[in-house]
Amino acid sequence: MAVAEAMIIHVSIDAPWDAVFDFARRPENLGAWAAGLAAGLRPAGPEWIGNGGPFGEIRIRFASDNDLGVIDHDVMFPDGTVVHNAFRIVPNGDGAEAMFTLIRQAGMDDAAFSSDAAAIRRDLDALKSLMEMRNPE
Repeated sequence: MAVAEAMIIHVSIDAPWDAVFDFARRPENLGAWAAGLAAGLRPAGPEWIGNGGPFGEIRIRFASDNDLGVIDHDVMFPDGTVVHNAFRIVPNGDGAEAMFTLIRQAGMDDAAFSSDAAAIRRDLDALKSLMEMRNPE
């Protein structure tokens, strides 16, 4: 398997990294900042079930609880496709850096890759706004 094109999309957040991580890692909070999951998720054992829009019902399995800022998650689509998403929240001075690694999926054209990147950027910007409102200076 060839190495796919990847893009790291990141945003600096002026809020304590541990507060950002604690909020962002909770699946029940995703609807507040991740537009694709605005309808929310519901727990189903070790996975979470959500509406994947045109893809139908999706299942998401998150990384085990950790204190390292890792919020990786696998998204499982109805057709059996599994997409691994690497997502990290790391300290950046008194704040945080949120970093999502977007990997181009097989068969994904430039327009779809750019669209995914833009959607992730909007979600990270929404997380930034939300966390900075919770942490006024």
